Amino acid sequence: MKAEPSRPRLLVEERRRRIMELVASQERVTVEELAARFKVSAVTIRGDLDALAGAGLLIRSHGGGLRRAEPPDDIPIPVKETLHHAEKVRIAQAAVRLIRDGETIMLDSGTTTAEIARQIKFQRFHSLNVITNALNVAMELATTPSLRLIMVGGILRHMSFSLVGPHAQQALGGLHADRLFLGVDGLDPEIGLMTPDVLEAELNAIMIQVSRETVVVADSSKFQRRALSVIAKLDSVQRLITDSGVAPEMLALLKARKLDVIVV
Repeated sequence: MKAEPSRPRLLVEERRRRIMELVASQERVTVEELAARFKVSAVTIRGDLDALAGAGLLIRSHGGGLRRAEPPDDIPIPVKETLHHAEKVRIAQAAVRLIRDGETIMLDSGTTTAEIARQIKFQRFHSLNVITNALNVAMELATTPSLRLIMVGGILRHMSFSLVGPHAQQALGGLHADRLFLGVDGLDPEIGLMTPDVLEAELNAIMIQVSRETVVVADSSKFQRRALSVIAKLDSVQRLITDSGVAPEMLALLKARKLDVIVV
């Protein structure tokens, strides 16, 4: 059998994102229907389903895949990039409109903040300082000449491509940002902002302390989800950017807490 030619990484991610959208809407998919839809071999689709099941995003079944009741708390960045992509792009575009020339901004780790970094490259900033603890964010911005990139060192978290721990915390203590864009894994009006990793939560809390304004960037899937570690209460946040999938009663509750909510 002739081997199927390799495809660019972005096409693989896009296909897996669409598979997850189908699983979410149909609850189950089969190898045959997916192979026909995406015009690839059954072997390729089985590899996609195995990868998604390995990340805990679906349940692998004989001949296909089933929707999970709840996604896992900690998902690898390459898989996260395939989820809610269109919403993240809209959120990132709204976030970039808040940035002013000459500012110092901070970008936390995550796929939404990485999308903000991509959108920054399309803008005509003459001068911008960007502080980040995320390798994927730094790589997005590394070739932007009008931008001064400040990396926070520390221990690498492979799941999130972020640098955390005492060294990162110490480095942040000597910095200041006009605006922090913070991604979260869970958001509950009563509990606050959450992430699966304790060290990441501690670093995020310091980011909030050294920033004049905190903008949470979170798609609607993050609402009323809970994770292991609490970063901060909602009263430490000034602004939230999310998508239109958030329930109206949730939006009303957030606005009642004097939070500036931008829906895209």
